[in-house]
Amino acid sequence: MKSNFSELKLRQLDANLNRWRSADLPPRPPTGWIKAIREGLGMAATHLAARLGVTTSTVTRLETSEADDTISLATLRRAAEALGCELHYALVPKQSLADTLESRALALARQQMASVSHTMALEAQATSRETVEAQTRALAENLLKGSRRALWKAPAREKSAS
Repeated sequence: MKSNFSELKLRQLDANLNRWRSADLPPRPPTGWIKAIREGLGMAATHLAARLGVTTSTVTRLETSEADDTISLATLRRAAEALGCELHYALVPKQSLADTLESRALALARQQMASVSHTMALEAQATSRETVEAQTRALAENLLKGSRRALWKAPAREKSAS
């Protein structure tokens, strides 16, 4: 039952995240959204400062900190509200969560099978590449059926998915 619930949650989250992943969202302007929207509205920094209850130099620092990726979410939310905007925040995985789990399980299985294959080769008991790959996939499937937390406990040498 718990496993079915976890699978359902995973599928629902993946479906929601896929909307973000497939959306054609514009990139953040180099100067940041605060400054771009403020200027797009024709609003002077002094007017935004008054709406936020801060000084003009604070608005300049906010805009710079957003462009530098150092602004806090709370501050960004306040600035968005002062500009008549909503802040939408999401972590969007580069691939589906299910694919990430499968990749992780396969990486762990390959790591485990590599040491077994090496030992067997040293003992002149090497098996074919096809057999090793089939055993690796079977091990990965077993890892996926187990605890998801266990997938992240063991170190695996991973290639960047970028």
